Amino acid sequence: MTELLQFLNSTGFMNIDWRNGVMLLVALGFIYLAISRGLEPYELLPIGLGIMIANLPLTGLTTFDADSSVFQESGIFGIIFHFGLSFWNFLPPIIFLGLGAMTDFGAIIANPKTLLLGAAAQVGIFVAFWGALATNLLPSLGIEFTLSQAAAIGIIGGADGPTTIFLSARLAPELLGITAIIAYSYMAAVAFIQPPLMKLLTTRSERSIVMPPLREVSQKERLLFPTIAMIVIILVVPRSAPLIAMFMIGNIFRESGVVPRLTNAASNELLNIATIFLMITVGTQLSAERVFALDTVAILVLGLVAFSAGTVGGLLFAKFMNLFLRQKINPLIGSAGVSAVPMAARISHHVGQEANPRTYLLPHAIGPNVAGVIGSAVVAGIFISLLPAL
Repeated sequence: MTELLQFLNSTGFMNIDWRNGVMLLVALGFIYLAISRGLEPYELLPIGLGIMIANLPLTGLTTFDADSSVFQESGIFGIIFHFGLSFWNFLPPIIFLGLGAMTDFGAIIANPKTLLLGAAAQVGIFVAFWGALATNLLPSLGIEFTLSQAAAIGIIGGADGPTTIFLSARLAPELLGITAIIAYSYMAAVAFIQPPLMKLLTTRSERSIVMPPLREVSQKERLLFPTIAMIVIILVVPRSAPLIAMFMIGNIFRESGVVPRLTNAASNELLNIATIFLMITVGTQLSAERVFALDTVAILVLGLVAFSAGTVGGLLFAKFMNLFLRQKINPLIGSAGVSAVPMAARISHHVGQEANPRTYLLPHAIGPNVAGVIGSAVVAGIFISLLPAL
């Protein structure tokens, strides 16, 4: 009988509590959205499975102990988190290599003004950063964020999952699971968050603006842009190098046309493998004890504020640019300055089509969309450069 009781007490059924049950429902919600609704399935499905694993008690899959005498008892996802994110942090740069191999800079090269829209949309990062620090002025809330934690929260406003993971792992690993999940959740919800803001801040005539087709871009231009951008950005912000260098290297592979096997490997096999391990491991950081805290609610709200502010920043800056431009741009493409690629660009196109079926904004919106990826990586590099010294 004693042995039977010991066995029963060692099962997960005897050690699970209601908070784990809630998180298991959240995991099933992510899986449902990925499979039934097709919302960011490559991210939400493995993240949902990771959340499920993290909330099944006593598995040991997420534990890690650097002590060599017990290292072999560490769980596989604990090891991946420690070496792939916290210690070496190499998985997000690998993701950027694959993204670079899939990215077309033609829209930015043909219309360089879109770089400004991508930069303007990064305002959401700083709104959330200062908002997180502002909560420290309200001691009654019982919430206090450090500068590093505020940066990890703010970067959610870039709507760039890999950059959020990269920065959080470097500056605030204790927030990694929360910030990454929120970033990807808002990326998946871009179709619900952005359109109301876009319609509120633009008139129907502005949304109906038809932009002329983009000019053809030569291969020489396609090769020079990522090369020059990599050199200049890394010289200005050296700590952005892990993301920017890999992003541009992947793009140079693509545009050179001489290494199709490297391009295919970076954009397919390597990207897929990195995505599997990164997304599942991020999900495993969402254990019940981490989620059920007031800080998490605050980060959820600040993340929404950041994403919304980024959308608004891009829209308003596009309207501001139109005050000086002879050839007007459709301000809807400004909302694509957040880094949710290519969803934000598609939303800009769809909202434009609702106002005027003759307008075709997708190729134009891709410019600020890709510029937003570069912008958020640069801001992350600035945070990493400055905050540890403060």
